[in-house]
Amino acid sequence: MKNIVYVAGAALAGMLVVTGSSALAQAYPSRTIRIISIFPPGGGNDTFCRTVAQKLTENLKQQVIVENRPGANGIIGTEAAARSAPDGYTITLIPSGHAVNASLYRKLPFDSVKDFTLITLAGSSPLLLAVHPSLPAKSVREFVALAKARPGQLSYGTAGVGSSGHLAGALFETMTGTTLVHIPYKGMSLATSDLIGGQVSASFGPSLSVLPHVRSARLRALATTGAQRSTALADIPTVAESGVPGYEASLWYGFVGPARMPAEIVQRLNTEIAAALGAPEVLERLASQGVDARSSTADEFARVLASDLERWAKVVQRLGLRSE
Repeated sequence: MKNIVYVAGAALAGMLVVTGSSALAQAYPSRTIRIISIFPPGGGNDTFCRTVAQKLTENLKQQVIVENRPGANGIIGTEAAARSAPDGYTITLIPSGHAVNASLYRKLPFDSVKDFTLITLAGSSPLLLAVHPSLPAKSVREFVALAKARPGQLSYGTAGVGSSGHLAGALFETMTGTTLVHIPYKGMSLATSDLIGGQVSASFGPSLSVLPHVRSARLRALATTGAQRSTALADIPTVAESGVPGYEASLWYGFVGPARMPAEIVQRLNTEIAAALGAPEVLERLASQGVDARSSTADEFARVLASDLERWAKVVQRLGLRSE
């Protein structure tokens, strides 16, 4: 009799867990969702966040807002996301620089893997090597020749020390035998503004930040940094095909939340973000700014992150980069 009662009790408990999980997923979201943008307004990360937030708001019939928490190469906003409640109401968009920070900084206020729940990849994009129109270089070969003729005189702006642009620039110097001056900013929008103003010579920046100014002729794009030409930027050659074979420094974006998020909420967010990214108007808007939008499973995202953690650790060590 006791065994029958025990089995019945266990079955009832299991039903309650399933019912509770189902109710949790159905009730979510019941209030405003916050997406933390870890860089200032106007930059690539911010543009991506706001594009997705707008579509999520439409689809979920619930407000999805973007909160900018810039600083320290994205670390301040990323820490805020890691320390938020794991209830699905605070998520953030991390770039591939998240993997770089893990080896670049001696001590981070979070574990780059354990303190986060991976939701989905959101897209990929090459960086753009762009210059001020006054610079007498219309190709990568001409830029390299100019840099060698003026060692230490040409500068490039990035979103900060250890940012994807910094790594791309450092790798470019190593592979071309040039000496450029790195000018770090608190965000790519600030670096781009100074490039437009002629305060810096060039930038290795996300297409989301740079491409609109290339199309308005305020900047000149020399090349993209991907291994192959981007489908969204098919008319712009890569650095590799422009005289620097083997060069590659791409950028990816992905949505994450704090650790220990309920699996049902993660799956709901994965599904909803995938639907937002697949909407024709979102695809078109992101493609117009050089981003190939795509979603993934959490497991696929985990494999990409693990691969980049290993890859960039080797690059950081080889280039001798380190930051406090």
